[in-house]
Amino acid sequence: MRSPSYSALPARGLRAVVVLALAAGLATTTQTAARAHSAPAQPAAPAHHIAAAAATAPAPALAAKPFMGWSSWSMQSSKYPGLNPDGDYSYLTEANVLKQTNALAAKLKKYGYTYVNIDAGWWRDNAWKPGFDRYARQQADPVRFPHGMKAVADAVHAKGLKAGIYLPVGLEKEAYDGGRAPVWHADGCTTADIVYADLRTTNGWDSAYKLDLSRPCAQKYIDSQARLLADWGYDFLKLDGVGPGSGKGGDQYDNVADVAAWHRALAATGRPVHLEVSWSLDIGHAADWKKYTDGWRIDTDVECYCNTLVSWENSVDDRFDDAPAWTRHAGPGGWSDLDSLDVGNGRMDGLTDAERQTYATLWAVAKSPLYTGDDLTRLDSYGLSLLTNREVIAVDQGGGPPAHPVTALDPQQVWAAENPDGTYTVVLFNLADAPAAVTADFAALGFTGRAAVRDLWNHQDLGTHRDRITEALPAHGSRLFTLTPRGTTAVTSTAHEAEASANTLSGSASVADCAACSGGKKVGNLYLGGRLTVNDVVVDRPGTYQVKVAYVSGDARSVQVSANGGGAVRHRFPSTGDWGTPGTVTVPVVLKAGGNTLTFDSGSDYAPDIDRVDVPRPS
Repeated sequence: MRSPSYSALPARGLRAVVVLALAAGLATTTQTAARAHSAPAQPAAPAHHIAAAAATAPAPALAAKPFMGWSSWSMQSSKYPGLNPDGDYSYLTEANVLKQTNALAAKLKKYGYTYVNIDAGWWRDNAWKPGFDRYARQQADPVRFPHGMKAVADAVHAKGLKAGIYLPVGLEKEAYDGGRAPVWHADGCTTADIVYADLRTTNGWDSAYKLDLSRPCAQKYIDSQARLLADWGYDFLKLDGVGPGSGKGGDQYDNVADVAAWHRALAATGRPVHLEVSWSLDIGHAADWKKYTDGWRIDTDVECYCNTLVSWENSVDDRFDDAPAWTRHAGPGGWSDLDSLDVGNGRMDGLTDAERQTYATLWAVAKSPLYTGDDLTRLDSYGLSLLTNREVIAVDQGGGPPAHPVTALDPQQVWAAENPDGTYTVVLFNLADAPAAVTADFAALGFTGRAAVRDLWNHQDLGTHRDRITEALPAHGSRLFTLTPRGTTAVTSTAHEAEASANTLSGSASVADCAACSGGKKVGNLYLGGRLTVNDVVVDRPGTYQVKVAYVSGDARSVQVSANGGGAVRHRFPSTGDWGTPGTVTVPVVLKAGGNTLTFDSGSDYAPDIDRVDVPRPS
């Protein structure tokens, strides 16, 4: 969730109280749930009880794999006709959550989808007015959730699923109550004792006061929130608006201390709770997100806030630029979150069928959590096939690393990952607005020769291919394969250091230190005409070579590549995450037999720094 949720929303007058139908499994818990909703939270269970429970029923490791499930935000935020009849974000109700719970259990649970995640607004009415208990903790809106949040979690659990909930980071302004509200089970602590005296704001919408974690009462406030969620029975918390990131910079938006405090608080409850932080987080703090959380959003909201759930141009296509830098940070215990996967509802999704498949493909190969924001009661047959393809789900949930671009981020690009069993996951993407052929050269994967090819979306073996595979793809189309090498040869290359004295630097180009680079150096300052020419590139015979370029770039940047003074081709290199970490991509270059030159020209823009060039030797 992003900016729309905490903007000031216009008053809409009083709404008629709607009697919500009870979902299957809820009626039996109504009286107990109603009592839990109205009564103050109970103290934490004694530590010896928690330890005994842990000894008899050890909890599975959180985030061993990317989580799978459903989230409410996509439908809440959409203006698709009929979704939010009582005003913006009004879709979020107890009845709707339980309707989706039942559909998830019936249609998707057996494929691994287990989380039902309630997003922003559960404690706010349709005019976005919040409710809090006497301890400044969010309290369910009685119209949206008449039986309270514990009853909903109980109903989700009754279906064999896990319940997720949402909070913004910080102390919400409306909960401050002039600094008078007491903190639960923290004698002498009030809301005045947990924030900075100047009431500096924080989070992506400035909707909260920043907690001062140097004051013990602040941790106790977070402890009280965590205890409440655990007592309700929630298994997942999305903490939103977190910085650095979420569109804000500066000390007041640095919430690393808050995230660490939540990590401690959730652990102290004795209940395993998956902590997901959101949104568009600063990759410079990846180590913090990995240390304190089970997953992190890497980008802005995927939703378009329009009359569909998403649109290709709004932010689905942004992920191809933004995901690569995060690849090395994801793995068991913490995953990079690309946001909701809305591919199941056809027209309501706002995408072509080719775009829906490409969207699902990127999420799977990036090993993003797979949680859809679709209406699960209205999945079309194609959407259901995308969400339930076991071979594709296995890519997301399997033990191998996330895929990354092995070619430049051009309109036609190839992503790949080498799996522990020696196979390769390979994706062809055509991100152009017109049909085009896309080729995966095996040399870009590090081998030549033959490989058996399996089409995962279509469950087809395509036979054995030699050295490459080419497919004609529609606009915004993709293909997903498993390659199994058969009698291949490893590619050997000749390395050319960018900083070598034999090379030619022009314009602003200069040699710079780079501890992680080959030889400890790189060529940088390639901007506004800065140019590097690698001289004395010798090959035995003419042809198109898949030249591997090691480079460093804090953001996605383009460079013009040419050989022997010929026509240059502009290639876009993905971000490596910072200006000290190298990455590699391959670019096709036509070379003549004998000596050649390779030029990397910034042109009128800013180019990545160049570390090294590896030119394959013919096998």
